[in-house]
Amino acid sequence: MITPAPLARRVAVEAAGTAALVAVVVGSGIQATGLTRDVGVQLLANSLATVFGLGVLIVFLGPVSGAHFNPVVTLAAWFTGRRGGDGPTLREVAAYIPAQITGAIGGAVLADAMFDEPLVVLSTHDRWAGHLWLGEVVATAGLVWLVLGLARTGRAHQAPVAVASYIGAAYWFTSSTSFANPAVTIGRAFTDTFAGIAPGSLAPFIAAQLLGGVLGLGLVAACFGRPAPATSSSSTTITKAEAVPAARPAEESALTS
Repeated sequence: MITPAPLARRVAVEAAGTAALVAVVVGSGIQATGLTRDVGVQLLANSLATVFGLGVLIVFLGPVSGAHFNPVVTLAAWFTGRRGGDGPTLREVAAYIPAQITGAIGGAVLADAMFDEPLVVLSTHDRWAGHLWLGEVVATAGLVWLVLGLARTGRAHQAPVAVASYIGAAYWFTSSTSFANPAVTIGRAFTDTFAGIAPGSLAPFIAAQLLGGVLGLGLVAACFGRPAPATSSSSTTITKAEAVPAARPAEESALTS
């Protein structure tokens, strides 16, 4: 067994990891718009940077905190693991989510600072339309389905590639370009650049993401059933002490963009 890192360290990692993720998303968007006026090329550059950045973050931070970087993923992991004791506790959830939101805001401000953009300027990029909200429901449902499905089938070690690849694909197949993350969505409201979202557009986006998380849980239950009860004799059982390096890396991402 591997002893979990102290909660304070895991919270710090969630904040720093989410900040880094948002810095990648916002910074690559600024860079792309400075290099080309072709919106398709801008989105391609933004999505590729996010895929690579997210994969790296899950690989090296997952063993500490699980690399959630996403309140929906944290809540879904708590909900599915609350009976077996192999998910985050309510105390951990209450610590993770504020850290993720704070980190996301910090990441947006950092990206603006790196590119000499005005700091802490709220976005004017309105994203208010039913088809965008539907895109967020689909993107978030798919993310939760993937993350918990990997953990449920013992493939958590494939999360860095699988989750990053899914987010990269969802940039292109969803109308909203797959925010799929309330913390990242809030962070992106603090930059008036390519990746920004106007504060007035936040509420329906976050509501759609939460709905998507619920639908994702339903897909997990329909496809994989309930998790098997933990037994000390099973070589594939993930115990509470092992949950950080083995199960939580699959519950990333985030990540998302």
